[in-house]
Amino acid sequence: MKEKKKIIRNVEKSIQKYRFYIQSAFALLCVWIGIQFYLFTRFLESNGTAPFYNRPPGVDGFLPISSMMSFYYFISTGQIIHSHPAGLFIFAAIVLLSLVFGKAFCSWLCPVGFLSELIGDFGEKIFKGKIKIPKWLDYPLRSLKYLMLGFLFYAVFALMDIIAVRAFLESSYNQVADLKMYYFFADISRTSLIILASLFILSIIIRNFWCRYLCPYGALLGLVSFLSPNKIKRNPISCIDCGLCAKACPSKIKVDKVLTVISDECNSCLSCVDACPVADTLDLKSIYTKKKISKRIVAIGVVSIFIVVTGIGMMTGNWQNNITKKEYLVHYKLMDSYGHPTGTAAVKDFNKKSNLNEISNENKTTTNNNYDKK
Repeated sequence: MKEKKKIIRNVEKSIQKYRFYIQSAFALLCVWIGIQFYLFTRFLESNGTAPFYNRPPGVDGFLPISSMMSFYYFISTGQIIHSHPAGLFIFAAIVLLSLVFGKAFCSWLCPVGFLSELIGDFGEKIFKGKIKIPKWLDYPLRSLKYLMLGFLFYAVFALMDIIAVRAFLESSYNQVADLKMYYFFADISRTSLIILASLFILSIIIRNFWCRYLCPYGALLGLVSFLSPNKIKRNPISCIDCGLCAKACPSKIKVDKVLTVISDECNSCLSCVDACPVADTLDLKSIYTKKKISKRIVAIGVVSIFIVVTGIGMMTGNWQNNITKKEYLVHYKLMDSYGHPTGTAAVKDFNKKSNLNEISNENKTTTNNNYDKK
């Protein structure tokens, strides 16, 4: 039998209002980036006759695969590929954020996560509560995002060497990947529209359907979050077993049944901490110092880490890409002919061709150097 302490009411203010403000501000920033990018595409569509607007570097944040490959290449070589350099720093900021505060990006900054929350709230009002998915269905569905992440890792880290990674990052396709993404939505096909509509409906019925079951980016951050030293911990002595923490958790984690929340689904939204009615019973703590981390520190820390890391990219001149207006106009005309390897066989072939091109270029350089010496 555990000895119960005298119950002291939790009078700390909820952090959810401020989390909503941060989410809203970041979503508005993404909307502004979208408007700027739209104006940039108008210049390209006019073949350079319309007013020119600079391409917003922040759009690199919507190219997670390219950003991850840039990060991998930077870690491996110490070099930055300047096709989408902002993506490298955005990705680094998100990874660092996950190492410090767990999967906090998903619940504090991610615009898709924010939209998913709003849709989920709407769904709960319609159905008068959360719809529970049985475990026999929930676990297989949750594995889908890890299967997609696993295939991506296999394609990049197993099938492609560092030469092929660089070749992809410097390819014409990757240079206009943001434009291709824009026209995917601007000129959306009927099939894609049906898929998006289905995801929207499923997100009303099942809260955070995309984030929980299909987002490989969230899967990656969930794995990284295991390395975070800061975890939500429950004090079993003062806990009154009310179950409000588990009820408040949007990820359906049974917070009231564990001492430390160790889950790839925990988004560090702190909803469970806010819901706890007893003081010093549920808090975010460092596993090393055992000290409580203020909810305000989490809010400030999340924003600060993102601003500092992306600010380093800006201050070091590694934010804007190095593609000129003239090059963009040429790329725009040829964009539909650009493709990328799909499937393991195509990736292997791309890797082989990249290495042959590298050898050919090295031979040409050697020949030219020998000729210059003569």
